Order: sequence, then C-alpha cells, then structure tokens
Amino acid sequence: MTEPSSLHTLGVAELASALRGKHVSAVEAARHFLSRIRQHTDLGAFVSVNEDATLAQARAQDAAIAAGTAGPLAGVPIAHKDIFVTRDFPSTAGSKMLAGYQSPFDATVVSRLADAGAVTLGKLNCDEFAMGSANENSAVPPLEAGAPAPVRNPWATDHVPGGSSGGSAVAVAARLAPAATGTDTGGSIRQPSSFCGITGIKPTYGRASRYGMIAFASSLDQAGPMARSAEDCALLLSSICGPDPDRDSTSLDVPAEDFSARLNDGLEGLRIGIPAEFFGEGLADDVRAAVEGALKEYEKLGATLVPIHLPRTELSIPVYYIIAPAEASSNLSRFDGVKFGHRAKDYTDLLDMYKKTRAEGFGDEVKRRIMIGTYVLSHGYYDAYYLQAQKIRRMIADDFQQAFRQCDVIAGPVAPTVAWKLGEHGNDPLADYLADIFTLPASLAGLPGMSVPAGFGAGGLPVGLQLIGNYFQESRLLNAAHRLQQATDFHLRAPGGI
Repeated sequence: MTEPSSLHTLGVAELASALRGKHVSAVEAARHFLSRIRQHTDLGAFVSVNEDATLAQARAQDAAIAAGTAGPLAGVPIAHKDIFVTRDFPSTAGSKMLAGYQSPFDATVVSRLADAGAVTLGKLNCDEFAMGSANENSAVPPLEAGAPAPVRNPWATDHVPGGSSGGSAVAVAARLAPAATGTDTGGSIRQPSSFCGITGIKPTYGRASRYGMIAFASSLDQAGPMARSAEDCALLLSSICGPDPDRDSTSLDVPAEDFSARLNDGLEGLRIGIPAEFFGEGLADDVRAAVEGALKEYEKLGATLVPIHLPRTELSIPVYYIIAPAEASSNLSRFDGVKFGHRAKDYTDLLDMYKKTRAEGFGDEVKRRIMIGTYVLSHGYYDAYYLQAQKIRRMIADDFQQAFRQCDVIAGPVAPTVAWKLGEHGNDPLADYLADIFTLPASLAGLPGMSVPAGFGAGGLPVGLQLIGNYFQESRLLNAAHRLQQATDFHLRAPGGI
C-alpha cells in the first residue's frame, strides 16, 4: 500500500498507477493534498478551494475505479489556473472586476480533464487577466489572506515565481498538487515553469480549446499542462487537446493523440537548432551555464547541435506589446458593470458607471495595456502600429520555418535570468516585458514550446531549458524532454522545507 503521508512525492503517472492498483483511494489523495494546501497558504498559490466539491469528485472516481470504468487520470488531483471558468469554484482571473463570479459552466480544458477522471483541488493565483511576468499583479487575496498578495517562489520565498501562471508553477513545485493547468500568451507557462523548476508545455495554437478561458489576447492565448515531468505533461496533454469547433472558432480540426507513445524513442540523429540570438550579451552567465550543460547531455544522447538564426528575435517584444494589448482592449471591453462582475456604487449616468466601474475594477497593468491597445487600434495609428506589427509577426513565423529546414527542434534559455526578487522591478513594467524576449517569438508564431528543468543558477534558483518545435510536433518535444529527464534529476528535486 502507498503511504498517504508520501502521496505528494508522486507524480501524475505514479499516482494514477497507485490509484488504478487501489493502493490508495481518490478520497485519501484528495484529503492529503487539501491538507498540504492549508499548510502552505503562505506561498499564496491558491485563491479558492471547495472541499465538498473536491471530495464528491474523488468519491465518484473511486466508484469508477471499482466499477472498471475509470479514465486514464482517475482520481488524480489537479488544480486550475483562475483564468479557466469552473462551476464549483469562483472564477476571477485574478481581478477585482470578477470578484466572487461563479460560472454556470466549466471551460473545455476543465471538463476534458474531469472526463479523464481528474479531481479538482481548487483555483490558482495568477496575474490579473494573465497580464504579467511575475505574479505580482493579482488583485484577489490568496487563501487565508485578508488582502491581495504576491505568489512566492518556494525555492526562495522573497523571489517571484514568474507569471502569469505563477500560482500553477508554485502549486506543482511545492507539491501542493501533482499537476496544474496554465495558459501561455507570451510565455506564461514556460517562464514560471523555468523559475520554479518544473516542466510545462504550450501546445500549437489551436490544439487546446479556448472555450471558457477568460480571454486576454485571442490570437495568442493557449492552454497547457504544468507538472513535474515530461511524462506527466504528456498524459495531461493527451486529455486536454482535441477539436472543439462548436464552441471555439480558433480550435483546430486536429484529432487528439497519445502524446506518451513516443516518449522513449531514441534521440540519435535529432538535430537541435541553437539560435545565436538566444545566447547574446543579455543572457546571465548562470543561466548560460545550465542551458549549455543540458545541451551537452543531448549530445551524449546522440543529438547534433546545429547553429541557426532567428534574426527578428529582438522585434518580438515591440510586436507582442502592440498585438496583445490591442486584443486585450477589445476583449476586456465586455467588463463594463452591466451584466456581470464589479459595478461602481455611485454614478450619475451610464457613461459615468462605465468609467468608475473600470477605474475601480481594473489594476494598473491591465489599464496600461488597455490604453496601449486602444491607442494602436485608433484611427490614424492602426496602419502605423497594429498593421506593421502583424506584418513582422508573419516574418517571425517565416524565420522559424527557415530554421526548421536545418533542425528538428530549437533549444535555448527560457528567460535571460533566474527569478528576480519580489518588488525588484518596482514600477518599471519594461523590465518585466524584457524578461519575455526568448518566449515571445514562439507565441507569435503559434508554435509549441516547453520548459524543462536544466539545473540551478544564482542563489540555488532553478533554470529551465526551452524547447520549441514545429507545428503539431508536441510528441517530438516531449520525447526530447523525457530523454533528458531520464539522464538528469533536476525535475525530481524539491525546494527545501516542502
């Protein structure tokens, strides 16, 4: 029998096996993780739990296991980024604008994981409307906190966990959940995964349904799993992906696949492209050393390193910070105090209600991006900014296609540095924006990308290796990540005191 006290040391694959073998029950697993969540509220990872709903789901999965009708994730606890709407838990997107909002339906990603048997533990903290690189922009109080507070990196609690899926990364790294969902608009799965020493993958844009995902930038937002290993991510991604044409117009008509099938393929002959632009002056020495160490492991496994160029890498920041705010200004216009969400108490007329509701309900970063987006879409500026950004976006995608003629996957750092200290960037949003330089290109091109633990840098903080594949090459990425994890143990290490 599996000892309940050690359940948090198991990954998704191990826990699923223990549950199927009836070495532990889904209810025992749920209770264990709910207890751990309560013990580590100081990290600020969770914003809501519903013990009754969680245990009801766990009992249903125990019954399914007993009846022999269980799905591949039966009884496995999971937590969801608070950007996905859920019936049994509030859905706030980290914003005062949606404080207390209860959705009448589940997001497709949530329902598909539930269909596979996963049990929801609760909702995870995130930057407001997924806008941020540090998870310091949440306006929703974490569990047992009386006021909004930043999420803390479990490897060093005075450092950021990355964002916007910081709560998801911390929950997995601190063993509060074996896995979590995240969303990646410009790197928000990969960067916090890197900063917290876990594995996370963003699939090809359109692979996972966006239905029920509270929108930030519709042409960029993509859901994906965050867990300890590539094997765990493969199991989760197999359940998450698949067409959803009736509910999501951006969903691709590409059938779901078993992403675990090729995990153990050999890497002999794999060509790994190394972009010169990812290893320039801005890359910290400790990050460079960890990434280069991982690349040497790949050479030992039979892969070949190929120098490539992605010449428009630097342009990805201005392009992203025109396109994403433009789409955000459109998406967030629905939050006006009329049908749902926050409404100002005192106003004189409809226009005054709009103004005061948005002034009170949106945080500084959200207001900043709405204003930028409205500006670049306005008459006289659309052609000069938004249209030009879309043209360069196409060129960035073309650069990748040129590179993939020379290589099978692309590798490099996820971020230029390890996680910085809470408050270190202060009131300088550009400092956060610049930290996205290596993740933005793949997002703009709609390519799959992932972060794989590759070692540790300054202060013992984790460093992630970024792997980028061509469209629909998630299996190849997961195979490359899994083989690296068989040769290293970085993904197995846990923060001290956890």
